[in-house]
Amino acid sequence: MAIELNGQTIPTDEEGYIQDLSQWSPELAEVMAQEDSQELTEQHWEVINFLREYYDEYQIAPAVRVLTKQIGKRLGPEKGNSKYLYELFPYGPAKQACRYAGLPKPTGCV
Repeated sequence: MAIELNGQTIPTDEEGYIQDLSQWSPELAEVMAQEDSQELTEQHWEVINFLREYYDEYQIAPAVRVLTKQIGKRLGPEKGNSKYLYELFPYGPAKQACRYAGLPKPTGCV
């Protein structure tokens, strides 16, 4: 599987996660979101950028419980809860947001 972007073919696994993390770009995230019939808002980008920073620091994509807790610490309790995150990423906050962020599938996600 692959995503075509600006004349470039970006390989993905069967679930749509890119295989080479260095190929990620904000434009790629937008294409992935469009494929899910979503439009990325500032709130989506807060989570996506948080995930990229988290991955840079810990070299792992956080599972949903860790993501929720850390978002709450960073962005406040009104954003650090499952309801808010599922409204943004209805296919699963950790899985869908990590895919848009160009990260591997979070550990513990099925």
